[in-house]
Amino acid sequence: MTHHPYNALFLCTGNSARSIMAEAILNRAGQGNFRAFSAGSQPKGQVHPYALDVLKKLHYDVSGLRSKSWQEFSGPDAPKLDFVFTVCDNAAKETCPVWPGQPMTAHWGVPDPAEAIGTEAEVRFAFADTVRMLTNRINIFVSLPLRSLDLLTLQKQLDAIGKTKDPSTKPASAA
Repeated sequence: MTHHPYNALFLCTGNSARSIMAEAILNRAGQGNFRAFSAGSQPKGQVHPYALDVLKKLHYDVSGLRSKSWQEFSGPDAPKLDFVFTVCDNAAKETCPVWPGQPMTAHWGVPDPAEAIGTEAEVRFAFADTVRMLTNRINIFVSLPLRSLDLLTLQKQLDAIGKTKDPSTKPASAA
């Protein structure tokens, strides 16, 4: 039986930091089992330099990362999506396009590091903290036994991951 990778799309309004970081993290953490993409409802057109910097320092491949519209993933030639995650509150409230393949969706909101204020070190810390939070959630996600969970249990697990606050916190187990 051939195994096809799951396709996951991370959405944010500007597609310049959080969704981009999530794309890079899942592509590495889920290598072979997942293909990650990111997009925005109102893409900024460029990836935030601090997002690229923190990913490079952690040895992520950033060569293909770019800010793009979610419209790229709603057309007939778009990859069939298995999962769509919003990582910012604005995108979670917006009316999304109809995604090919009726993917499972969840909101995994994290604070926008691009809105952090303070010294350069404080702002860079906000980007590093965002990577930490997303890495924690994505590592939990890739460890789920996706093929053996029924859809309701899987949806509960995806929602619980979005509420995860600390690396030591696991999502509630579904009974």
